[in-house]
Amino acid sequence: MKSVTKLTFIPENSVISNGFGRVDYCDTYCIVKKTDETAGEIAARVLKLPKWANWLMSIRDAIVRIFRLKTSKEILQEHQGFPMIAQHENEFVSGANDNHLDYRLSILIDREKSSITFSTIVHFNNFLGRLYFIPVKLFHKIIVKAILKREAVYEIEK
Repeated sequence: MKSVTKLTFIPENSVISNGFGRVDYCDTYCIVKKTDETAGEIAARVLKLPKWANWLMSIRDAIVRIFRLKTSKEILQEHQGFPMIAQHENEFVSGANDNHLDYRLSILIDREKSSITFSTIVHFNNFLGRLYFIPVKLFHKIIVKAILKREAVYEIEK
């Protein structure tokens, strides 16, 4: 099975590498894969979480209701899916600003290197954002690696 590589940087040509402001957390994971698809096509597939991740999101939603934060269902309904900020042939950027934190995620295709990267940046707006992100960070890493592994072996039916 193809592997997922953790990078120590956000690709310079990513939209999220500039203009976000202070970054309190960031990660980037990469797979080697040649594709003719657009970043939007890949994002539509990658951002469909596995069933086990949806189960984790339902637990998250039950907890955040206590703190009057938006549930994942409310966010997805509000934006009709993951909130898109920018979309180009080689990059799809999603994100949202909330009271507790702001985030951006990028799915970037590098056709020269035959790679797909998934980068995330987060800015905490207050203590609640930092506290909220402690468990989210662990599961975020697991989910991103899982969806990239799934993408690495995905073949377009021809």
